[in-house]
Amino acid sequence: MVIQDHQQRYRELRKAYPVFSYKGFHVLQNQNNTEVAFEFEAGDHYAFNPRLYFDFGKTRNLLFQQPGIERLLVFHLGMIEMLSYWKAFCSPRIRIEPYLLSVEQQTWWKKLFRYGLGEFFYTNGIPMPGPEMVDFEFPDACGPLPDKDVSPVTGDAGTVLVPVGGGKDSVVSLEVLKCSGYKIVPFVVNPRGATSEVLETAGFSPPEVITLNRKMDPLLLELNKQGFLNGHTPFSAMLAFVSFFAAKNAAIKHIALSNESSASEPSIPGTRINHQYSKSLEFERDFRSYVADHVDSRHSYFSLLRPLNELQIAALFSRQKKYHSRFRSCNVGSKQNTWCGKCAKCLFTYVVLSPFLSPGALMNIFGRDLFSDTALKETLNDLCGLSDAKPFECVGTIDEVNIALAHTVKNRLNNHMGLPPLLSYYKDSERYPEYQDRPLAEYIRNFDADHCLAPGFEKLVKSVLMDPGGIANGWSGEPQQRYP
Repeated sequence: MVIQDHQQRYRELRKAYPVFSYKGFHVLQNQNNTEVAFEFEAGDHYAFNPRLYFDFGKTRNLLFQQPGIERLLVFHLGMIEMLSYWKAFCSPRIRIEPYLLSVEQQTWWKKLFRYGLGEFFYTNGIPMPGPEMVDFEFPDACGPLPDKDVSPVTGDAGTVLVPVGGGKDSVVSLEVLKCSGYKIVPFVVNPRGATSEVLETAGFSPPEVITLNRKMDPLLLELNKQGFLNGHTPFSAMLAFVSFFAAKNAAIKHIALSNESSASEPSIPGTRINHQYSKSLEFERDFRSYVADHVDSRHSYFSLLRPLNELQIAALFSRQKKYHSRFRSCNVGSKQNTWCGKCAKCLFTYVVLSPFLSPGALMNIFGRDLFSDTALKETLNDLCGLSDAKPFECVGTIDEVNIALAHTVKNRLNNHMGLPPLLSYYKDSERYPEYQDRPLAEYIRNFDADHCLAPGFEKLVKSVLMDPGGIANGWSGEPQQRYP
């Protein structure tokens, strides 16, 4: 992990660009598509015009019939999109020109800016700022936000919008919901090879998918090259707002994310710094509360997999063999639709699948034996808690990694199989004795009650765990009951 010392640069930029402005937005809507353009400015020096293109395919696109609600939603898309541009300057004041935010709303956004950028501050060597990080200001003539939606159209309760990224988690959500009686509408941001292949395998044609193409302003990339601040932003917070926009447009009540309980563990132990902050249960609850109070209280945003841990999700996915050659969870290789085989995400996925798939099956997926690559030793240390920090990737908890590794070591030894270098290294580490006698079954049967699922969805996920045919008994992918 590379930590830069950009504290001085941070102070210089805040002084040079004291005000960042959200100038406005423009919307072009019709029955099939929505195009949104935003206007941001850093002082009088730089102007940014990012765009969002929503393609609703054959799904209904209704918001163009409700201009007030449309503007309310699009304004919020601009608030979250702005974060990617503001972070280049970290201006101490943000001037918001379209609408006036209440004190409560300002507090909500300040929290997201602080903790959503926790990794950004850490990797730039900037101490986590306090409330002084940013203040919002508004023109004197700025009016209030449009009222939240209380129209008779509440959304189809029998349909679920499912964001799909092409990894194992969204595959599990799709397969669980396909057994439930709900109609599924997939939602994809910036489609890539694995996303298209996963959706094709799941039986969805392109017109059945709502697609968002997000176009960054190229000026931001140029400024990054020039030494302006750069780093991780909370992508899943953006996904929350654009998913809500898509669901509102298509009159879909339920939005089912695929974030597991593990996402809430900090990347830096003992801190609030978490690469997955906007996948955490804390953010999920904050977002649900915000949209209920200020946008629409009748739509349901939740993570279907929140009661599950990464081991359970890996066990479920391991039985979905038709996806094994088609999914990808590697960010480094995403553009080429490959596994790079060198990053923490690749190694974590390999580790968490290893208790449930044979070495040959893992080789078929990844194209190589990652347990034989000694160059990954430090990455393994980061994943299993032998270093000071977890990787800044969407990976499971330290406990889950150690349980998977310990179980895989024991299983291979019990079957008189040799241990490749990384597993041999782990067996000799201080972690193995701590975990070698912990049964995998207790993790497989666990159901985390701390979630936001409505009773019907909770019952559905429990059925996948505990019913005859459930994961604890060798899940077939077909729960015994249906819960429409």
